[in-house]
Amino acid sequence: MNSVWEWLIVAGVLLVVLLGGLVAFLRPGRGGRTRELPTPPSTPSTPDRGPAPPSTGPAAPSPGEGSGGIAAPPRPTPPPTLNDDTTVTDDDLEELLRLERPEAPAGRLQRLRARLARSNSALGKGLLNLLTRGGLDEEAWEEVEDTLIRADLGIEASTELVEALRTQVKVAGTRDEATVRGWLRTDLLRLLDPSMDRSIASSRVGDRPAVVLVVGVNGTGKTTTVGKLARVLVAEDKDVILGAADTFRAAAADQLETWGARVGVPTVRSHKDGADPAAVAFDAVKSGIEMEADVVLLDTAGRLHNKTNLMDELGKIKRVVEKQSPIDEVLLVLDATTGQNGLRQAEVFAQVVGITGIVLTKLDGTAKGGIVVAVQRRLGVPVKLVGLGEGPDDLAPFDPAQFVDAILA
Repeated sequence: MNSVWEWLIVAGVLLVVLLGGLVAFLRPGRGGRTRELPTPPSTPSTPDRGPAPPSTGPAAPSPGEGSGGIAAPPRPTPPPTLNDDTTVTDDDLEELLRLERPEAPAGRLQRLRARLARSNSALGKGLLNLLTRGGLDEEAWEEVEDTLIRADLGIEASTELVEALRTQVKVAGTRDEATVRGWLRTDLLRLLDPSMDRSIASSRVGDRPAVVLVVGVNGTGKTTTVGKLARVLVAEDKDVILGAADTFRAAAADQLETWGARVGVPTVRSHKDGADPAAVAFDAVKSGIEMEADVVLLDTAGRLHNKTNLMDELGKIKRVVEKQSPIDEVLLVLDATTGQNGLRQAEVFAQVVGITGIVLTKLDGTAKGGIVVAVQRRLGVPVKLVGLGEGPDDLAPFDPAQFVDAILA
């Protein structure tokens, strides 16, 4: 009997232990199972990118939708839009950040006037020294005229300027430097003719872009000038297209393309050696019309003015382009250091393609400022741009008043 009770007691204890464990297991207290809140998904950090752009437009289309092409991967927030048709992607934004911002054309000549003054001391300070010293006899006036001729002003313009100054000195009877400087400034401005239209054709004409043909002899810095002119126009908020019609020089198209890429300007070119330059120019203008650009700049190969076949090729380029669009501007690039030798070149180019404006490069070097007067008088067209350094924004719109003030400084 005692053994039975012992078994009953042991069974009771085990039952109590089992019940206690079951209660502890089911009860959400210490030692029991707890529910954890799900951890919110973390957003991966994107260092050096800045805050995400606000959601202001529809999500980027998937491949096969919209205008076709390869679509950007889905984004948590849609990219901003410029208008109903243009979507800005991350690649677009990064490209914009890489583009250079050209200096505004206004005031460039003022910034560069020190370089101009250094290279034209003979025409400025040297001339003033001659005019303000005592004893202006016939020999002295001949020295004044020689100084002007050496400054590339040309014989006709030099004679005209000397006669005007002699009359003023004789009438006024003074050689005060400030007075003589004022006379010289007035006469030089008159020779430069500030009334000439020095604007560049860079605005759309009806339903087509303006077309600018750039020509010149070898070594004048023509392709570089086209690249710098593109920067001038981009700074004026113009949509520009470059045409690499210099297919003779191997690196010309690459050079022009690099200039354009720095400011977001596309270049139409041929990757075939010895391609027809007229065909490239034609395609560039066609692209400008299709893309609704403001202006198309056409670079051409440098050529000697006395090579008839090369000048005939230039005439062909002009005729082919004009089958599609009129040419609004023909700019001749001249090396200012060649002085009077460049005038004969200019005359031949004017006969073949009809020059509308002059670009004088290297005016900050050994060039004489008088070439500006000489080339305008010989061709009857204005100097529109001057190059005053190697920097990308050292091409400046020509301002006669600032030019004269710089060389007389």
